Amino acid sequence: MSLFVDGRVTRVQKRVEGGKLPGMNHDTPLSPRPLHQLCDGTRRVLTQAQLRARGVSGAETGERCRPGGPWQQLLPGVVLLHSGPPTGEERLHAVLLYTARERTVGVPAQPGADQPPVSSYGEAMITGLAALALHGFSAAPPPASLEVLDVLVPRLRRLRSTGCARIVRTSVLPVPEQIAGVPVAPVPRALADAVAGLDDAGAVRLLLTEAVRGGHCEPAAVVRELTGAKLLNRPHVVDAVDSLLAEGRALAEARLYRMVREYGLPEPFWNVDLRLPGGPHLGVMDAYWPEQAVALELDTRAPRPGRRPEDEAEWSEYARRREHLERLGVTVVHLTPRKLRDALEQQAAVVRTALMAAADRDPAAYVVVRPR
Repeated sequence: MSLFVDGRVTRVQKRVEGGKLPGMNHDTPLSPRPLHQLCDGTRRVLTQAQLRARGVSGAETGERCRPGGPWQQLLPGVVLLHSGPPTGEERLHAVLLYTARERTVGVPAQPGADQPPVSSYGEAMITGLAALALHGFSAAPPPASLEVLDVLVPRLRRLRSTGCARIVRTSVLPVPEQIAGVPVAPVPRALADAVAGLDDAGAVRLLLTEAVRGGHCEPAAVVRELTGAKLLNRPHVVDAVDSLLAEGRALAEARLYRMVREYGLPEPFWNVDLRLPGGPHLGVMDAYWPEQAVALELDTRAPRPGRRPEDEAEWSEYARRREHLERLGVTVVHLTPRKLRDALEQQAAVVRTALMAAADRDPAAYVVVRPR
Protein backbone atom coordinates (compact mmCIF):
# COMPACT_ATOMS: atom_id res chain seq x y z
CA MET A 1 0.00 0.00 0.00
CA SER A 2 1.47 3.38 -1.05
CA LEU A 3 0.76 6.37 1.11
CA PHE A 4 0.68 10.01 0.10
CA VAL A 5 3.55 10.02 -2.35
CA ASP A 6 4.48 13.46 -3.57
CA GLY A 7 7.00 14.87 -5.99
CA ARG A 8 9.34 16.46 -3.48
CA VAL A 9 11.30 13.40 -2.47
CA THR A 10 13.78 13.54 -5.34
CA ARG A 11 14.47 17.24 -4.76
CA VAL A 12 15.21 16.66 -1.08
CA GLN A 13 17.51 13.77 -1.92
CA LYS A 14 19.44 15.93 -4.38
CA ARG A 15 19.82 18.76 -1.88
CA VAL A 16 21.26 16.45 0.75
CA GLU A 17 23.35 14.38 -1.62
CA GLY A 18 26.78 13.67 -0.29
CA GLY A 19 25.74 13.37 3.36
CA LYS A 20 25.58 17.12 4.09
CA LEU A 21 22.65 18.96 5.60
CA PRO A 22 21.05 21.32 3.07
CA GLY A 23 22.21 24.87 3.64
CA MET A 24 24.90 24.11 6.25
CA ASN A 25 28.07 26.20 6.16
CA HIS A 26 30.47 23.46 7.24
CA ASP A 27 31.44 20.06 5.91
CA THR A 28 31.34 18.05 9.13
CA PRO A 29 29.77 14.71 8.17
CA LEU A 30 27.07 13.20 10.33
CA SER A 31 27.95 9.85 11.74
CA PRO A 32 27.41 6.97 11.80
CA ARG A 33 24.97 7.41 8.92
CA PRO A 34 24.52 10.43 6.59
CA LEU A 35 21.30 12.33 7.23
CA HIS A 36 20.06 11.88 3.69
CA GLN A 37 19.55 8.19 4.47
CA LEU A 38 17.13 9.25 7.20
CA CYS A 39 15.11 11.78 5.23
CA ASP A 40 14.81 10.09 1.86
CA GLY A 41 11.61 8.39 0.78
CA THR A 42 9.00 8.56 3.53
CA ARG A 43 11.26 9.26 6.54
CA ARG A 44 11.69 13.03 6.66
CA VAL A 45 10.34 13.34 10.18
CA LEU A 46 12.67 12.94 13.18
CA THR A 47 12.62 13.77 16.84
CA GLN A 48 15.15 16.16 18.30
CA ALA A 49 16.66 13.21 20.18
CA GLN A 50 17.15 11.36 16.90
CA LEU A 51 18.78 14.42 15.36
CA ARG A 52 21.15 14.73 18.32
CA ALA A 53 22.05 11.07 17.85
CA ARG A 54 23.02 11.97 14.28
CA GLY A 55 25.25 14.83 15.37
CA VAL A 56 22.82 17.76 15.03
CA SER A 57 22.81 19.91 18.15
CA GLY A 58 19.70 21.47 19.63
CA ALA A 59 20.98 24.91 18.66
CA GLU A 60 21.45 23.84 15.03
CA THR A 61 17.96 22.34 14.95
CA GLY A 62 16.46 25.51 16.41
CA GLU A 63 18.28 27.66 13.87
CA ARG A 64 17.10 25.56 10.94
CA CYS A 65 13.48 25.62 12.23
CA ARG A 66 13.30 29.43 12.41
CA PRO A 67 10.78 31.13 10.07
CA GLY A 68 12.10 30.90 6.53
CA GLY A 69 14.49 28.09 7.48
CA PRO A 70 14.81 24.78 5.63
CA TRP A 71 13.15 22.76 8.44
CA GLN A 72 10.08 23.16 10.60
CA GLN A 73 8.82 21.90 13.95
CA LEU A 74 5.58 20.01 13.39
CA LEU A 75 4.97 19.08 17.03
CA PRO A 76 6.87 19.55 20.29
CA GLY A 77 10.16 17.69 19.87
CA VAL A 78 9.33 16.56 16.31
CA VAL A 79 11.00 18.11 13.26
CA LEU A 80 10.11 17.97 9.56
CA LEU A 81 13.25 18.00 7.42
CA HIS A 82 11.87 20.31 4.74
CA SER A 83 10.01 23.59 4.65
CA GLY A 84 7.01 22.65 2.54
CA PRO A 85 3.60 21.43 3.72
CA PRO A 86 3.80 17.97 5.34
CA THR A 87 2.33 15.05 3.44
CA GLY A 88 -0.32 12.87 5.02
CA GLU A 89 2.24 10.18 5.74
CA GLU A 90 4.64 12.65 7.34
CA ARG A 91 1.86 13.85 9.64
CA LEU A 92 1.10 10.24 10.65
CA HIS A 93 4.72 9.57 11.55
CA ALA A 94 4.96 12.93 13.32
CA VAL A 95 2.08 12.27 15.71
CA LEU A 96 3.42 8.78 16.46
CA LEU A 97 6.89 10.16 17.16
CA TYR A 98 5.37 12.87 19.34
CA THR A 99 3.74 10.27 21.60
CA ALA A 100 6.91 8.19 21.82
CA ARG A 101 9.62 10.82 21.42
CA GLU A 102 11.25 10.24 24.81
CA ARG A 103 11.58 6.55 23.95
CA THR A 104 12.78 6.78 20.36
CA VAL A 105 16.37 7.95 20.45
CA GLY A 106 17.12 5.43 17.73
CA VAL A 107 16.02 5.81 14.12
CA PRO A 108 12.99 4.00 12.69
CA ALA A 109 13.59 1.42 9.97
CA GLN A 110 14.43 2.91 6.61
CA PRO A 111 12.31 2.62 3.45
CA GLY A 112 12.81 -0.77 1.87
CA ALA A 113 12.85 -2.61 5.17
CA ASP A 114 10.03 -5.09 5.66
CA GLN A 115 8.35 -3.15 8.48
CA PRO A 116 9.60 -1.09 11.38
CA PRO A 117 9.25 -2.79 14.75
CA VAL A 118 6.28 -1.70 16.81
CA SER A 119 8.72 -0.46 19.46
CA SER A 120 9.82 2.32 17.08
CA TYR A 121 6.74 4.18 18.27
CA GLY A 122 6.41 2.67 21.72
CA GLU A 123 2.86 1.49 22.32
CA ALA A 124 1.17 4.25 20.32
CA MET A 125 -1.02 3.54 17.30
CA ILE A 126 -3.18 5.52 14.89
CA THR A 127 -6.91 5.26 15.56
CA GLY A 128 -10.15 7.01 14.59
CA LEU A 129 -10.85 8.27 11.07
CA ALA A 130 -7.19 8.20 10.01
CA ALA A 131 -6.96 4.53 10.97
CA LEU A 132 -10.12 3.71 9.02
CA ALA A 133 -8.65 5.45 5.97
CA LEU A 134 -5.52 3.32 6.29
CA HIS A 135 -7.74 0.21 6.54
CA GLY A 136 -9.20 1.22 3.17
CA PHE A 137 -12.54 2.78 4.15
CA SER A 138 -13.90 4.91 1.32
CA ALA A 139 -16.20 6.72 3.79
CA ALA A 140 -13.22 7.95 5.83
CA PRO A 141 -11.35 11.05 4.62
CA PRO A 142 -7.63 10.63 3.87
CA PRO A 143 -5.27 11.55 6.72
CA ALA A 144 -3.87 14.45 4.71
CA SER A 145 -7.26 16.19 4.86
CA LEU A 146 -7.88 15.66 8.59
CA GLU A 147 -7.25 18.60 10.86
CA VAL A 148 -6.22 16.31 13.72
CA LEU A 149 -5.04 12.69 13.86
CA ASP A 150 -6.11 10.45 16.73
CA VAL A 151 -3.36 8.50 18.50
CA LEU A 152 -4.20 5.72 20.96
CA VAL A 153 -1.90 5.48 23.98
CA PRO A 154 -1.93 3.81 27.43
CA ARG A 155 -4.08 5.66 29.96
CA LEU A 156 -1.18 6.53 32.27
CA ARG A 157 0.93 8.27 29.61
CA ARG A 158 1.47 11.96 30.45
CA LEU A 159 0.68 13.52 27.13
CA ARG A 160 -1.54 16.32 25.96
CA SER A 161 -3.23 16.89 22.65
CA THR A 162 -1.50 19.57 20.61
CA GLY A 163 -1.32 20.65 16.99
CA CYS A 164 -2.44 17.85 14.72
CA ALA A 165 -2.08 15.20 17.45
CA ARG A 166 -5.16 14.29 19.48
CA ILE A 167 -4.44 11.89 22.33
CA VAL A 168 -6.91 9.07 22.98
CA ARG A 169 -6.27 7.07 26.15
CA THR A 170 -7.26 3.51 26.97
CA SER A 171 -6.68 1.15 29.86
CA VAL A 172 -6.50 -1.85 27.51
CA LEU A 173 -4.49 -1.43 24.33
CA PRO A 174 -5.50 -3.60 21.36
CA VAL A 175 -2.91 -5.36 19.25
CA PRO A 176 -2.10 -2.97 16.39
CA GLU A 177 -2.02 -3.90 12.72
CA GLN A 178 0.93 -2.78 10.64
CA ILE A 179 -0.15 -0.96 7.47
CA ALA A 180 2.72 0.37 5.35
CA GLY A 181 4.92 0.64 8.42
CA VAL A 182 2.31 2.47 10.52
CA PRO A 183 0.82 0.83 13.65
CA VAL A 184 -2.94 1.08 13.29
CA ALA A 185 -5.75 0.19 15.71
CA PRO A 186 -8.01 -2.71 14.63
CA VAL A 187 -11.18 -1.70 12.80
CA PRO A 188 -13.65 -2.12 15.72
CA ARG A 189 -11.55 0.07 18.03
CA ALA A 190 -10.87 2.63 15.30
CA LEU A 191 -14.60 2.79 14.55
CA ALA A 192 -15.47 3.45 18.18
CA ASP A 193 -12.90 6.25 18.41
CA ALA A 194 -14.13 7.76 15.14
CA VAL A 195 -17.80 7.58 16.13
CA ALA A 196 -17.00 9.23 19.48
CA GLY A 197 -16.15 12.43 17.61
CA LEU A 198 -18.99 12.39 15.07
CA ASP A 199 -22.42 13.97 15.50
CA ASP A 200 -23.49 13.36 11.91
CA ALA A 201 -25.88 10.38 11.89
CA GLY A 202 -25.30 9.82 8.16
CA ALA A 203 -21.52 9.68 8.55
CA VAL A 204 -21.80 7.21 11.45
CA ARG A 205 -24.15 4.98 9.46
CA LEU A 206 -21.84 5.01 6.42
CA LEU A 207 -18.82 3.97 8.47
CA LEU A 208 -20.60 1.16 10.31
CA THR A 209 -22.19 -0.15 7.12
CA GLU A 210 -18.87 -0.18 5.27
CA ALA A 211 -17.26 -2.08 8.14
CA VAL A 212 -19.66 -4.97 7.56
CA ARG A 213 -20.14 -4.82 3.79
CA GLY A 214 -16.42 -4.49 3.25
CA GLY A 215 -15.71 -7.57 5.36
CA HIS A 216 -13.57 -5.63 7.83
CA CYS A 217 -15.28 -7.03 10.93
CA GLU A 218 -18.48 -8.52 12.30
CA PRO A 219 -21.26 -6.40 13.87
CA ALA A 220 -20.79 -8.00 17.28
CA ALA A 221 -17.19 -6.77 17.49
CA VAL A 222 -18.27 -3.22 16.64
CA VAL A 223 -21.09 -3.27 19.20
CA ARG A 224 -18.71 -4.47 21.91
CA GLU A 225 -16.37 -1.54 21.27
CA LEU A 226 -19.22 0.98 21.11
CA THR A 227 -20.54 -0.42 24.39
CA GLY A 228 -17.14 -0.15 26.02
CA ALA A 229 -16.86 3.45 24.84
CA LYS A 230 -20.33 4.21 26.32
CA LEU A 231 -21.62 5.42 22.97
CA LEU A 232 -24.90 3.50 22.91
CA ASN A 233 -26.68 6.26 24.82
CA ARG A 234 -26.55 8.45 21.70
CA PRO A 235 -29.71 8.06 19.60
CA HIS A 236 -27.98 8.48 16.25
CA VAL A 237 -25.45 5.76 17.19
CA VAL A 238 -28.22 3.40 18.34
CA ASP A 239 -30.04 3.86 15.03
CA ALA A 240 -26.84 3.14 13.10
CA VAL A 241 -26.23 0.01 15.17
CA ASP A 242 -29.72 -1.30 14.40
CA SER A 243 -28.99 -0.86 10.69
CA LEU A 244 -25.59 -2.49 11.19
CA LEU A 245 -27.12 -5.60 12.76
CA ALA A 246 -29.69 -5.85 9.95
CA GLU A 247 -26.88 -5.55 7.41
CA GLY A 248 -24.91 -8.26 9.20
CA ARG A 249 -27.87 -10.65 9.21
CA ALA A 250 -28.50 -10.19 5.48
CA LEU A 251 -24.85 -10.97 4.67
CA ALA A 252 -24.82 -13.99 7.01
CA GLU A 253 -27.99 -15.40 5.42
CA ALA A 254 -26.46 -15.01 1.95
CA ARG A 255 -23.37 -16.95 3.08
CA LEU A 256 -25.59 -19.65 4.59
CA TYR A 257 -27.48 -20.14 1.31
CA ARG A 258 -24.18 -20.34 -0.55
CA MET A 259 -22.79 -22.88 1.91
CA VAL A 260 -25.73 -25.26 1.40
CA ARG A 261 -25.50 -25.10 -2.38
CA GLU A 262 -21.74 -25.02 -2.88
CA TYR A 263 -21.06 -27.95 -0.54
CA GLY A 264 -23.91 -30.16 -1.70
CA LEU A 265 -25.98 -30.20 1.48
CA PRO A 266 -29.65 -31.27 1.26
CA GLU A 267 -31.96 -28.35 0.70
CA PRO A 268 -33.66 -27.44 4.00
CA PHE A 269 -36.84 -25.56 4.76
CA TRP A 270 -35.71 -21.95 5.08
CA ASN A 271 -36.86 -19.51 7.78
CA VAL A 272 -39.46 -21.65 9.53
CA ASP A 273 -41.48 -21.57 12.71
CA LEU A 274 -41.40 -24.83 14.70
CA ARG A 275 -44.32 -25.90 16.90
CA LEU A 276 -45.63 -28.99 18.64
CA PRO A 277 -48.95 -30.24 17.22
CA GLY A 278 -51.58 -28.21 19.02
CA GLY A 279 -48.91 -27.10 21.44
CA PRO A 280 -46.55 -24.26 22.13
CA HIS A 281 -44.26 -22.36 19.82
CA LEU A 282 -40.75 -23.90 19.84
CA GLY A 283 -38.84 -21.21 18.03
CA VAL A 284 -37.92 -19.69 14.68
CA MET A 285 -35.06 -21.34 12.82
CA ASP A 286 -33.08 -20.16 9.81
CA ALA A 287 -33.03 -23.67 8.33
CA TYR A 288 -34.63 -27.02 9.22
CA TRP A 289 -34.12 -30.54 7.85
CA PRO A 290 -37.27 -32.40 8.96
CA GLU A 291 -36.13 -35.92 7.97
CA GLN A 292 -33.03 -35.61 10.14
CA ALA A 293 -34.63 -33.33 12.78
CA VAL A 294 -31.73 -30.87 12.48
CA ALA A 295 -32.34 -27.17 13.01
CA LEU A 296 -29.88 -24.38 12.24
CA GLU A 297 -29.87 -20.98 13.90
CA LEU A 298 -27.77 -17.98 12.97
CA ASP A 299 -26.71 -15.89 15.92
CA THR A 300 -26.47 -12.38 14.51
CA ARG A 301 -27.37 -10.64 17.73
CA ALA A 302 -24.86 -8.67 19.73
CA PRO A 303 -25.22 -7.98 23.45
CA ARG A 304 -25.70 -4.28 24.22
CA PRO A 305 -25.42 -3.93 27.99
CA GLY A 306 -27.01 -0.80 29.37
CA ARG A 307 -29.16 -0.14 26.32
CA ARG A 308 -32.02 -2.63 26.68
CA PRO A 309 -32.99 -4.25 30.00
CA GLU A 310 -34.62 -7.10 28.09
CA ASP A 311 -31.30 -8.30 26.63
CA GLU A 312 -30.65 -10.69 29.52
CA ALA A 313 -34.16 -12.08 29.25
CA GLU A 314 -33.66 -12.59 25.51
CA TRP A 315 -30.48 -14.61 26.02
CA SER A 316 -32.13 -16.70 28.75
CA GLU A 317 -35.06 -17.42 26.45
CA TYR A 318 -32.69 -18.50 23.69
CA ALA A 319 -30.96 -21.02 25.98
CA ARG A 320 -34.31 -22.37 27.27
CA ARG A 321 -35.64 -22.83 23.70
CA ARG A 322 -32.55 -24.68 22.59
CA GLU A 323 -32.66 -27.06 25.56
CA HIS A 324 -36.36 -27.74 24.92
CA LEU A 325 -35.72 -28.65 21.26
CA GLU A 326 -32.86 -30.97 22.18
CA ARG A 327 -35.06 -32.76 24.74
CA LEU A 328 -37.51 -33.38 21.89
CA GLY A 329 -34.72 -34.98 19.85
CA VAL A 330 -34.08 -31.99 17.55
CA THR A 331 -30.38 -31.24 17.02
CA VAL A 332 -29.70 -27.50 17.01
CA VAL A 333 -26.65 -26.28 15.06
CA HIS A 334 -25.52 -22.85 16.17
CA LEU A 335 -23.52 -20.76 13.65
CA THR A 336 -22.19 -17.22 13.83
CA PRO A 337 -21.61 -14.79 10.94
CA ARG A 338 -17.88 -14.83 11.68
CA LYS A 339 -17.67 -18.61 11.33
CA LEU A 340 -19.51 -18.45 8.03
CA ARG A 341 -17.19 -15.72 6.80
CA ASP A 342 -13.89 -17.24 7.88
CA ALA A 343 -14.50 -21.00 7.67
CA LEU A 344 -17.40 -21.75 5.33
CA GLU A 345 -16.19 -25.24 4.39
CA GLN A 346 -15.67 -26.17 8.03
CA GLN A 347 -19.20 -25.04 8.92
CA ALA A 348 -20.59 -27.10 6.05
CA ALA A 349 -18.81 -30.12 7.55
CA VAL A 350 -20.41 -29.38 10.93
CA VAL A 351 -23.89 -29.37 9.39
CA ARG A 352 -23.19 -32.50 7.32
CA THR A 353 -22.01 -34.33 10.43
CA ALA A 354 -25.19 -33.40 12.29
CA LEU A 355 -27.31 -34.66 9.38
CA MET A 356 -25.42 -37.96 9.13
CA ALA A 357 -25.64 -38.53 12.89
CA ALA A 358 -29.43 -38.49 12.71
CA ALA A 359 -29.45 -42.18 11.70
CA ASP A 360 -27.87 -43.13 15.04
CA ARG A 361 -30.33 -41.17 17.19
CA ASP A 362 -33.73 -42.11 18.52
CA PRO A 363 -36.58 -40.68 16.41
CA ALA A 364 -37.42 -37.11 17.33
CA ALA A 365 -40.84 -35.95 18.42
CA TYR A 366 -43.15 -34.85 15.63
CA VAL A 367 -42.75 -31.14 14.97
CA VAL A 368 -45.01 -28.91 12.89
CA VAL A 369 -43.06 -26.76 10.42
CA ARG A 370 -44.60 -23.49 9.25
CA PRO A 371 -43.16 -20.74 7.04
CA ARG A 372 -42.05 -17.70 8.99
